[in-house]
Amino acid sequence: MGAVLQYGLYLAVLVLLGIPLGAYIKKVMDGEKTFLSRVLTPCENLVYKAMRVKKDEQMNWKKYLLSVLLFNGIGLIFLFLLQLLQGVLPGNPQGLPGVKWDLSFNTAVSFVTNTNWQAYSGENTLSYLTQALGLTVQNFVSAATGIAVLFALIRGFIKVKTDGLGSFWVDMTRIVIHILIPLNLVIAVALVGGGVIQNLKPAETVSLLEPVAVSTETFAVDENQQRIENAVIDEGTGTVTVDGKTVENATVVLAGDVLGSFKQDSTVLNSDVLPGAEIGDVSLDEHKATITFAGQTMAVSLVTEQFVPMGPAASQVAIKQTGTNGGGYMGVNSAHPLENANPFTNILEMISLLLIPVALCFTFGKAVKNKKQGIAIFMSMFIVLVLALGIVAYTEQIATPQLAQNGAVDLSMVDQAGGNMEGKETRFGIAASSTWAAFTTAASNGSVNSMHDSYTPLAGMVTMLLMQLGEVIFGGVGCGLYGMLAFAILAVFIAGLMVGRTPEFLGKKIEPYEMKWSVLVCLATPIAILVGSGLAAVVPSVMDSLHNGGAHGFSEMLYAYSSCGGNNGSAFAGFNANTVFLNVSLGLVMLFARFLPIIGTLAIAGSLAGKKKIATTAGTLSTTNGMFVFLLIVVVLLIGALSFFPALALGPLAEFFGSIA
Repeated sequence: MGAVLQYGLYLAVLVLLGIPLGAYIKKVMDGEKTFLSRVLTPCENLVYKAMRVKKDEQMNWKKYLLSVLLFNGIGLIFLFLLQLLQGVLPGNPQGLPGVKWDLSFNTAVSFVTNTNWQAYSGENTLSYLTQALGLTVQNFVSAATGIAVLFALIRGFIKVKTDGLGSFWVDMTRIVIHILIPLNLVIAVALVGGGVIQNLKPAETVSLLEPVAVSTETFAVDENQQRIENAVIDEGTGTVTVDGKTVENATVVLAGDVLGSFKQDSTVLNSDVLPGAEIGDVSLDEHKATITFAGQTMAVSLVTEQFVPMGPAASQVAIKQTGTNGGGYMGVNSAHPLENANPFTNILEMISLLLIPVALCFTFGKAVKNKKQGIAIFMSMFIVLVLALGIVAYTEQIATPQLAQNGAVDLSMVDQAGGNMEGKETRFGIAASSTWAAFTTAASNGSVNSMHDSYTPLAGMVTMLLMQLGEVIFGGVGCGLYGMLAFAILAVFIAGLMVGRTPEFLGKKIEPYEMKWSVLVCLATPIAILVGSGLAAVVPSVMDSLHNGGAHGFSEMLYAYSSCGGNNGSAFAGFNANTVFLNVSLGLVMLFARFLPIIGTLAIAGSLAGKKKIATTAGTLSTTNGMFVFLLIVVVLLIGALSFFPALALGPLAEFFGSIA
């Protein structure tokens, strides 16, 4: 019951904050006064003056599109060069070298497209200058681009017999200055207060309270903790064979694996891998020791210090969440205690994931002067999100038969976390981790506070499916809503065919031109994901990037292309994407899935703006009632199910049925 209340609280707070924020965004984009206008409007006007922007300019859809492509193209080139040259630029106290060209390309594309896919560890790869001037700036402007395109589409519904959709430069300026900067300033300060770091210090090395023993060789032990002699170890699958026969319940220890920690005044090793092992012949100065287990002695290395990254994390974390960017400052993202310190910061970041996408639904209703329409779109997204969250939460709580070990392992929530805690932080537990996983993949955000690679097969499938639907279950800021509106156009067209009348949406006729572009917008994500993952599946080198074999290995690859095709950015943690082929191919997938929908959306906006309004009659299909909400959900799920069922059947579904066999 406590977990159910926790889930309900997250959703309720999200809605309660989204409604007033939606009203504020509408006022900003209409140029109306807000409580911040006195401070921010002079800054806005200063930008117009410096850039020589005409505040009252009305661009047609082609000029608006050209501005979008030009702005983002310049940003891509700048970020690409910034990474290549960071080794000779200031703001680099760690002395990090320039980033190789393929990774620079991938990262530049990733942040320009609001994907923030990261095939590297941020704190060990990018300088403070690159993080702040490159990544953080793109976090703002890529988010603003999505909102700007959305408002161009909204104006297409509102305007009558005109080709003007507003000015891209005015829209960008207002979004960044009036919405993103104030919101993220508040959140960043709150994160700093909660323990997230924000400084320009070089990384620090600190001594561990308890030294850690690390294996220097690869070996296997049986269920009795006896070392298996003459063992043949498959590191990919974790299977152990002797003379061709598989050894059941064997534990594989890889070179570099942490065996456990020990106190300097104790001989007993605190190890989950080798229970009862003892430490001997310790030399902290030389970082050497031996351990004894089951009467056998072997050498290990000792780790006595830990590398602790520093830097301006809080400012980047704030915009990574509210801008549905997702790229973390640390390699493990918001699972890192310096990026997500405690339950307070966890709740704050988790609510921020969906805050603007939820708010934009209510903004849309106010902008088109039909609040019920905004609520209908919101309910379509909300219902699917609740269903997805329910499946993830339930499957993670019951875990799998293997984890339960036929009842030998207690998975209840009595005096313990319970359920599948693999890959999750104990300070968050299953409820907060499951909610984050559903929110981040629904929001096209990509940040994580747990490792999705360790989720149960069905939970992992749901996170994939949320991305594969085209980032429309709230989705990214702006792009999620204009993607859902493309599905709404498809839904009214289908409904119109059923009743034999010309489809209409918000007083505008939906004709073949709008339909063609809507289909392209809706199919861009499936095309990018399926073509990309299909090509990757036949490239031999990609197999070396998989951490697992079989169905789960295929899921790792499918998840990666789903994440990039859905402009999400999360990953199954075991997948090594930092290769030339994967960096380039995933980058191209991100570009395709981001900008084809933008082109289609603006084309639809331009066409709608040139049309006259049609009066509502008794025969007009209602797009605000429960029937339309149901129809819209069915259309979204049908396209997702029909497009991805074969791929999902080869990955998570096969893994699920294999787990219960």
